[in-house]
Amino acid sequence: MDNISLFLLIIGILLLTGYAAHAVGKRTHVPRVTLLLLLGLISGPCLLDLIPKSIEEWFPFIAQMALAMVGFLLGESFYGKNLKSTGRVVLGISIAQTLVVAFLVFIILFISGAGIAISLMLAGIAPATAPAATIDLVQEREAKGPLTNTLLGVVALDDAWGIILFSVILIMVEGLINGATANMQFLYMSWEILGAGLLGVILGVPMAWLTGRIREGEPTLLEAAGFVFVCGGLALILNVSFLLSTMVLGAVVANRAKHHTKPFRDIKGISEPFLAIFFFLAGYEFELESFFAIGGVSIAYIFARSIGKVLGGLVGGKISKAPELITCGVGWCLIPQAGVAVGMALLVVERLPDLGIMILPIVIASTIIFEVIGPILTLWQLRKAGELEQ
Repeated sequence: MDNISLFLLIIGILLLTGYAAHAVGKRTHVPRVTLLLLLGLISGPCLLDLIPKSIEEWFPFIAQMALAMVGFLLGESFYGKNLKSTGRVVLGISIAQTLVVAFLVFIILFISGAGIAISLMLAGIAPATAPAATIDLVQEREAKGPLTNTLLGVVALDDAWGIILFSVILIMVEGLINGATANMQFLYMSWEILGAGLLGVILGVPMAWLTGRIREGEPTLLEAAGFVFVCGGLALILNVSFLLSTMVLGAVVANRAKHHTKPFRDIKGISEPFLAIFFFLAGYEFELESFFAIGGVSIAYIFARSIGKVLGGLVGGKISKAPELITCGVGWCLIPQAGVAVGMALLVVERLPDLGIMILPIVIASTIIFEVIGPILTLWQLRKAGELEQ
C-alpha cells in the first residue's frame, strides 16, 4: 500500500471515529474529547499498536491547524458588548479563579518536589477549562438561572485568560531552561507577547473590513480560514505566541466586523474534523511508562487544580460581591478540562521536548479524569441551585 492510499485510508477512519465518538457521547453523556483520547490511547503503541508509526509525522501539522482555529474562536470571548453584559461578577470570577488555580497548583507541586519548571508549566495549563462540554451539558439539561448564566459567562472567558497566562509562563520557563539572562528573558517575553498582539491586530483589521464585502453578512469560508492560517504561519515564522496571535485576531474581528458572527461559525464548522483527529492523535502520543514514572505529580496536579477551582470561585465571588449561590457553586462547575489544555501541553512538547514528554501524559490522564467527574459535579451544583428542568 503506497503512502497516499494509506494516508487517505487512515484519515477516513479517524474522521469516522470522530463521528462515532460524537454519537456515543450524546447517548452516554461521556464527553467526546474523553472518548477520542481513550481510543487514541488504546490504538497507540503503548497498548494495541493498531496504527502505523508514521502517523506521528502528521501530528504537528494537524495540531497547529486545530490550535490556530481554537485560538481564533476564543478571541470572540473579548467581544465588547458581551463583556459589558456579563458584568463585574463574571469578570471577577474568571480572573480570580485563573490566578488562584495557577498559584495553588504551582505551590503544591513545588512543595511536592515536582521541580520549578514542571510546577510552573502545569500552573500555566491548569486554569484552562472545557467550555464546549459545559455548554453542551447546560443545553442538554435545559438549565436556567443565575448560576447557569454566570457559569456560561465564565467558561467563555476562562480559556482566553488561561492562554495569556500560559504564554507568559512558557516564555519564563524557556528562559529558565535555556539559561537566559533576566534582560534577555524580558526582551524575548515582550517580543513574543507584544508581537503576537501586533500581528493579530495587523491581520484582524483587514479581515474585519472584508467581512460582508462580497455578500452582505456572509464572508466566504476561504477568507476566514485563509486569515486564520496566515496568522498562525506568520506567528511561527516570527517566533511570537501562536495561540495569542490567533486569539487577538479573533478579538479584533469580533469587535470591528459588523457581521462578526459569521467568520466564527465558518471556522467552527471546519474545525470539527481537525479537532477530532487532534484529540485522537493526542491519545495516541500518550506514554504509559512516562505517566507511571511521574504518577505522584499527576495526583498532586489533579488535587491542586480541583481545590484551586473551588477556592478561586469563592474568592472571585466574594471580590465581585456575587450572591452566595454563585460564590459557593461556580468553582465546582469549572472542574472539566479539555482540548485547550491538551493543546498547551503539545506546545510545550514542541518548544521544550524534554519537559513536554513529562507534561503531556499528566495533562492527558488528568483531562480524561476531569472530563468524567467534571460534568457530574456541574450537574450536582446546578441541581442544588434548582436550575435544572425537572
